[in-house]
Amino acid sequence: MLEDAVDAIASLPGVGQRSALRLALHLLRQPAENVHHFTGAIDRLRDEACYCHTCMMIADGPQCSICADRSRDSRTICVVENVRDVMSIENTGQYHGVYHVLGGIISPINGMGPSDLSIRQLVERVSAMEGPQTEVILALSGDVEGETTSFYIYRQIAPYGVKVSTLARGLGFGDDLEYADELTLGRSIANRQIFKP
Repeated sequence: MLEDAVDAIASLPGVGQRSALRLALHLLRQPAENVHHFTGAIDRLRDEACYCHTCMMIADGPQCSICADRSRDSRTICVVENVRDVMSIENTGQYHGVYHVLGGIISPINGMGPSDLSIRQLVERVSAMEGPQTEVILALSGDVEGETTSFYIYRQIAPYGVKVSTLARGLGFGDDLEYADELTLGRSIANRQIFKP
């Protein structure tokens, strides 16, 4: 029984066998209602969470809270790799537009091509609001895969005449947004630049 719990916890990313054992023993010492609340929250996350039909962010229903917020600038779309990037940018307090979560970046080595990402949905969003008053911010990592993805997206949306910008390179080459400090990330958003392929 304990071994099964340790194996289950160790299957999480970044959790080794020792940490898993420590967590399993910690859970055993907790009141039953705390453990049931914990496991119930995990069950609900897996069973009830869905993706926003507009931006592909995790949501409780068909639309996430960011897309539903009418005070946000819906003509400024920040394109990110994953949900963690949305959370990182939101923590800066510098951005008041909406998002589009790709679900990854183009990486042939990892078997990820354009059709594996939500690029088609992004192009559909942009085509519905084409014009220079719409801005698409490509907030992807500065590594080769991120630059390749940015270039591919730029070529897909350029015909719609929208402004395409990228983060100011306060972020180091190859840095992940998830690990950038809030000040650097906030300045990168505030000082974004026109994307040049």
